[in-house]
Order: sequence, then structure tokens, then C-alpha cells
Amino acid sequence: MTRAHVFSEAPLPLFGASAPPGADEAEGAALPEALAGRLPSYIRDHRARLRARFREGGAAAMPDYELLELVLFRAIPRQDVKPLARRLLDRFGDFNAVLSAEPARLADVDGVGDAVVTELKIVAAAAQRMARARVMHRPVISSWDALLDYCHTAMAHAATEQFRVLYLDRKNVLIADEEQARGTVDHVPVYPREVVKRALELNASALILVHNHPSGDPTPSDADITMTMQIRDAAEVLGLALHDHLIIGRMRELSFRSAGYL
Repeated sequence: MTRAHVFSEAPLPLFGASAPPGADEAEGAALPEALAGRLPSYIRDHRARLRARFREGGAAAMPDYELLELVLFRAIPRQDVKPLARRLLDRFGDFNAVLSAEPARLADVDGVGDAVVTELKIVAAAAQRMARARVMHRPVISSWDALLDYCHTAMAHAATEQFRVLYLDRKNVLIADEEQARGTVDHVPVYPREVVKRALELNASALILVHNHPSGDPTPSDADITMTMQIRDAAEVLGLALHDHLIIGRMRELSFRSAGYL
């Protein structure tokens, strides 16, 4: 996407006196939306227009920066949040990447404090929970696209590698989704014995491995392939099937099964 220029105007103080940096945001979560009536009219009207457009057309009718503004309204109820939305998108690239960014990285952006971080993380958690609900306790084969959507929502924009195991019963119904490990930007420690041990504890019959590549490129490394074969061999000894290993990149995923590695 084409990056927008950052607006340079500073937020207007509400009561005429300048407030200390971050003061509006720190109070934001506790202030009722009724105070919107005391906003400068151009900010109040802008917020009303955005909310109306969202109600009428949904998220599809709005570019990323406007959708992000809607989220920021609750965290910073007394200021123009458009410049902050632009800064966040300039730093992270798109709406999903902003929501998925680590709190410490978000806090590095001028104007972001605890209220903004909390609001963004609430939205991210809600999106993950909704995506997860579409796949849990359902046959994986009939909900494969939903499974891929969930994996992308949960992992595509993570700054470090994460390794998850999806455990299935004998009817290929997803019975557990567990994060086994987190690592660095290009490595995550995986222990095949622990993966299959957990499968036995859950009485699972099959598993799907999932991990992300923060670089964005889902091409498997030699270590990825070796680890996958080790888990496959350990699973087969115990009568467990390894259905697939998915590597999640920023824009696409790679299936070991479809690519011929399994």
C-alpha cells in the first residue's frame, strides 16, 4: 500500500491550557463519550462522519488510517487522532501490523501511551478470538480456509517466531491449539518429544504444525525441514499422523504437504 504523509498539526488542547504530553490519553479510558460535545467542532464533526460511514458501509468502506482512527477514538477522546493514526501506519505498514506490533514497539511511536496500547491489544485479541472460534471443535478439512485465516491473524505479523501445534481427534476435529514455543526473529526451539507427548495427553490422533517467518518469506529452511521430519518420525512410532506443517508469511503461507515435503 502507498504510505500516507504524516500530518503535522498538533492536537488542540481542550480547555485552552496546554496539557502535559500523554495526559489526554492517560485519562482517555476513564472519560465518557459525552465529553465529545466539548471537542472543537471540526474534530467532533469528523468523528461523527467516520462513525456514520462505518455504520453504513462497514470496514470495507474505510481505508486503514480511518479504521485505526475509530479504534483510537476510545483511547484518546479529547484530541484529533488522525496524525497518530498516520504515524502508526507509517511505522508499521498496515492496520494488521499495527494491531500485532509488540507493546514496546508501539510505545516508541510519539503519542502512544498505555491507553492506546491497551485499546489496540483489545481489538487484536478480539480478532484472534473470533477467528479461533471459527475453527475450534470443527473438522479441519471442511474449515481449511478458516484455519488459514486464523493462523494469519494470530501469527503473520509477529516480530518473533512462534511455534504452534494443532491437535486433532480421529475425525480430524480440532481439539486443541497450543503455542509450544517462542523464539527470536529467525529461530524457535522445538522439541519433538514434547510435541508427541502432549498429543498422547490430549488423546489426539493427528497434528498440524504451524510456525511463522517474521521475514515474511514462508520458504522453509533446512532446520524447518529437519525438525518436521523428526516430529513426523516420532509421531509415526506412536501411531499419530502429521497432516501438515504450515509456515505463515506476511502475505502467504506454505504447506509442507502441498509443496511435497510430506
